[in-house]
Amino acid sequence: MLKLKVLIAAVALSIAGLPAYAEPTTPITYNAGTTATRFTGLAFDTCTAPTLAQMTAWKASPYKAVGIYFGGVNRSCAQPQLTPAWVTAVTAMGWRLVPIYLGLQAPCGTRKYKMSTASSNRDAVRDADDAVAKAKALGLLPGSALYNDMENYDRTNAVCRSAVLHYLSSWTKELHLQRYVAGVYANLSSGTLDLAAAYNSTSYARPDALWIARWDNSSLLTGWAGVPNTFWAVGQRGKQYRGDHTETYGGVTLNIDNDRFDAPVASVAYNYTVRTTIHSYSGPSTAYPVRSTIAANAGVRVVCQTFGPKIGTSSVWDKLIDGTYVTDYYVRTPSKPGYSAPLPGCSFPFQTTISGLSRRHGPGTAYATYPSTLPAGSLAWITCQQAGSKVGTTSVWDRLSDGSWVTDYYVATASQTTYTAPIRRC
Repeated sequence: MLKLKVLIAAVALSIAGLPAYAEPTTPITYNAGTTATRFTGLAFDTCTAPTLAQMTAWKASPYKAVGIYFGGVNRSCAQPQLTPAWVTAVTAMGWRLVPIYLGLQAPCGTRKYKMSTASSNRDAVRDADDAVAKAKALGLLPGSALYNDMENYDRTNAVCRSAVLHYLSSWTKELHLQRYVAGVYANLSSGTLDLAAAYNSTSYARPDALWIARWDNSSLLTGWAGVPNTFWAVGQRGKQYRGDHTETYGGVTLNIDNDRFDAPVASVAYNYTVRTTIHSYSGPSTAYPVRSTIAANAGVRVVCQTFGPKIGTSSVWDKLIDGTYVTDYYVRTPSKPGYSAPLPGCSFPFQTTISGLSRRHGPGTAYATYPSTLPAGSLAWITCQQAGSKVGTTSVWDRLSDGSWVTDYYVATASQTTYTAPIRRC
């Protein structure tokens, strides 16, 4: 069944005009009314999701994100708080969410439920599909990163190691087919080393982000033993640097692990109302076709913010859950005229396909380059696309979230010849 499913997926991608990327880079597409969210900063994770009162109290902490165990057959803690209403309330406070799926474990691991050495690919597809279903049920949008928690195992066992790599490869490919970003949590002494050894292998799909466990009290996201700094190099790393201890903020004590991230996390929709009757447009400008009329004081669900022509005092435009855009000037978001936390900027990450990809000051090879380049497998966080000088088979250039430009020819977007939906035009 797995071979049939992969064959069907490959045919579908071919029909859709997607380039036939081989491992380690596999294609990912995104839904119109979604975005990816990059979080940089301190986080904590705890076995059972805290109550809303606890999360409110912990706004006094240095942490701005929380890991949530949202599914998996090996998940051991009850989750009475983990509901769509909890997700809406906590993210409205400004918290980012790091979704953790504790599924089947290594055949040579210590957890109760383990993958089969003979069918780890099929096991991974089932786990990924279950993870996507559970994520959607909580309101975690496509474009969210879902982290597979692969606990420690004996990596000297070659059969076991192979099963884990096949499982995590299939996890990545299936999440990409389901339009989610693929993350892995792994111990630095086992799964991390195996993933690093297979980083450029043509036999395994590379996850988009890596979150390591190394309880050495150092929160550095570089200098990991056995993992070159060029691997998972651009907004793709997290580290759990201290485990299982208590901390107290706002009078509330929790047992937590400490984490630092610069990586994709969950994306959600945020609820606001409009101040007057407005139109939504197919793009972030009144020059785009009108898609709907929204009555004064009606609610809108915003997923991210981007830039566009100035309306009133604001050049910010809000992307809605249906993929349309409205000017932020008439939406009751917290900040005017700038971007409003906790809304992320609209962007979509795709892996790069070559090493040393030049970043330029504009959409063409005539523009000057930045000193640093993008390593293979790094994430190009694309905010918009524009025509420029032709490279390979395409004239499309990608504007990244840091303001630099790269040719789309070496990025695993949906096409090597034209624009990729739902990325907006610059």
